[in-house]
Amino acid sequence: MQTAAAKKEPRLKLNKKRGDQLFSAALVLPTLLITTVFILVPVIDSVIKSFLDFRVRNIISGEPGQWNNFENYTRLFQGGKLLPAIGVTLAFVVGVVLAQFVLGMALALILNSNVKCARFIRSIMMMPWVVPTIISALIWMWIFQPQYGLLKYFVSVITGGAVNDFAILNNPDTALLGVAIAALWKQIPLTTLLLLSGLQNVPEDMLEAATIDGASRTKKFFAIVIPYMKSVISIVVSMAIIENFKQFPLIWTMTGGGPNGSTTTLAILSYREAFVSNNLGSGAAVTTIWMLLMIVVIFVYNRIFRKEDMD
Repeated sequence: MQTAAAKKEPRLKLNKKRGDQLFSAALVLPTLLITTVFILVPVIDSVIKSFLDFRVRNIISGEPGQWNNFENYTRLFQGGKLLPAIGVTLAFVVGVVLAQFVLGMALALILNSNVKCARFIRSIMMMPWVVPTIISALIWMWIFQPQYGLLKYFVSVITGGAVNDFAILNNPDTALLGVAIAALWKQIPLTTLLLLSGLQNVPEDMLEAATIDGASRTKKFFAIVIPYMKSVISIVVSMAIIENFKQFPLIWTMTGGGPNGSTTTLAILSYREAFVSNNLGSGAAVTTIWMLLMIVVIFVYNRIFRKEDMD
């Protein structure tokens, strides 16, 4: 009897292990299905359509697109729209991400100190992030309005009415800056909150020991705080890069890509090619280049960050 019971125990353990594996697979399966259906399949379909002559009439008639021998890509490069859009996209992403990290870190350091009403400030600070993107765009359009905008009023008060032409969004030299300010206003609160959580995990005993050794605040920040926050910083910056690469509603609502293409990013160009020019194949080609560029930027950033960790 003991021998028979001893033989059954491994089988029970094996069945339990198999049951745990099946349960884990059942939990992961919905996520895999949703990711496949709503992300992988549309991405693959978009890449395929980028090599086809596929327009709105194909959707209406139900006819498949025809292979056009890379014409969508060659037309984009020869049309003189793609390279400027790439330049605007990279300038917008790099500028906003750098300013977002610097300002977010500064605010996180302030809130991590013994400042009064810190909890209240954190609650109020998250309001811009909660506001929908289109509402944020409309708010900043009103602030930048050249005739009766809030910024125009403050400038006229400060200068005594000496400055009359203050159309930020209507000037090709300042339009991208105006959109970047609106993007920073919305994105900085979340960045600050994430960096603040990282700051609060820095060991206090390490900072106290450095203080006793006579280390300055700057040295403690770069020698202790930054190394302990590298994982948080990596995630925050990666999120910021992706968020600003795919930024569309804010730019489209505020400027529509103008004036003179000064705010035409790859997202705006893709929308124009697909839904304004009714050339879905060309829009898919822009989207494919846009996606590849974002992957390359994220890859390079992660390699640089990983190399610094190894050093």
